[in-house]
This record gives sequence, structure tokens and C-alpha cells, in this order.
Amino acid sequence: MRRALVTGGASPLGTAICRRLAADGIHVVIHAHAGLDRAQAVADEIRQVGGAAEAVRFDVTDAAATAAAIEDLLAAGGPVQILVHNAGIHDDVPMAGMTEKQWRSVIDVSLNGFYAAARPLLLPMMGTRWGRIVAISSLSAIMGNRGQVNYAAAKAGLIGAVKALSLECASRGITVNAVAPGIIESPAVAAVLTKERIAAVVPMKRAGKPEEVADLVAFLASDRAAYISGQAISINGGMA
Repeated sequence: MRRALVTGGASPLGTAICRRLAADGIHVVIHAHAGLDRAQAVADEIRQVGGAAEAVRFDVTDAAATAAAIEDLLAAGGPVQILVHNAGIHDDVPMAGMTEKQWRSVIDVSLNGFYAAARPLLLPMMGTRWGRIVAISSLSAIMGNRGQVNYAAAKAGLIGAVKALSLECASRGITVNAVAPGIIESPAVAAVLTKERIAAVVPMKRAGKPEEVADLVAFLASDRAAYISGQAISINGGMA
């Protein structure tokens, strides 16, 4: 059974991704930082319906701690052949008023966290001659968004990292791609955007569903996507 590590796996989008991968017969390792209880609840739910899942806690902004946690995962169960880097945070404010901490914290989780999670997985994954790496980017990386200079920079950095890493991994049977969601249903989105506002800016007149993003991620993580690599695939209802 293939194993997948999903960082930020207890978030609304991460949960949908974990459920979808588990439904495809993959053992899902659900990562959390502060929300280990939520990650454990998702793992319990997956196991209750016949899937395979476990929860793990580490801080992706601490590369040494992340490497140690991943070494434990590898020692316990062998290579992790699928990585979905979904961990990310917002700290939105116009750049003129942005503190250095707001800049660095967002970059640390999304971009530095990708390095921290992917690097210790790469050599064992290469040894199996099969792997899938999917980084969750954002429409903000492609179009920009006011108040999100830090977030857009982090998510755009992921796209560059994916394109470069895909070249390093292509001959080893490993694909590396980014998925760039637009406005996706979540409590955070509902708190700041009305349905009317969403309809005004999204050509499809609605927010996307986490399950729709999860379906795309699951496809990229499957054997069917073996010839797709180095791509940033948007899923945004026609916004760009």
C-alpha cells in the first residue's frame, strides 16, 4: 500500500484531500501542527469507513524537527511515495503596514515548509522509482491579490520550486506539480466573502468545493498522471 503525507491535513481542504486519497486505497499520514486532535479525528473517520490513516504532529517551519519526524515515519513504514504540501497560513495586510514577522511567518509555512517536508522524502522516494509530489499553491500566486503580498510570494515560490524539482526527479519516475485553487468553500472564505461577491468575481458564479480540488490532487497523485510534471494547474471557476 502506498503512503501519502498530507501537510496541513486537518484543514478543510486538507481533510478533503486525505479522504479522497484514502478512498483510492492509499495509507494517509495526516500532518498537523497545532491541531493534532483534528488530524486524529480525520484519521479515525477514515479508519471507520475502512481506510488506512494515522495522524502526526510536527512544525514544518522547523526543518530539523520535520526531518526527525519524517525519519520516524520512514523507519516505521518505509518510503512515503506521495507528498501533498497543503500547509499554509494567511496573515493579510497591505505591504506598507506589514511587519517582518508577518512576512516571514507566511513564507516559512508555505515555502520553507515545502523544503522541510520534501527534502527528507526524496531519496527514499527515488529508490522506489515512483513518486508524486503536489504542492498547493494559489490563484494569488498567478494573479496577485491586495493585502497578500506575503502569501502570493510564498505560493508563487512553490510554483518555481515545483518546476525546478520536477526536472531533478523526472528520470526517477517522480512527478512534481502544483495546484492553484481560487475561491474554495471554507469557514474562512465565508467569513469575508458573501455569495453575491463570489458570484460577481467568479465566472462560474460560485465558490469551488474542497472535494473538487481533492479530485484534482488525487488524479495527479495517481498512475494516470505519470506524464504530467512541472505544471501549475489552476482550479478557479474560470477566474484566470
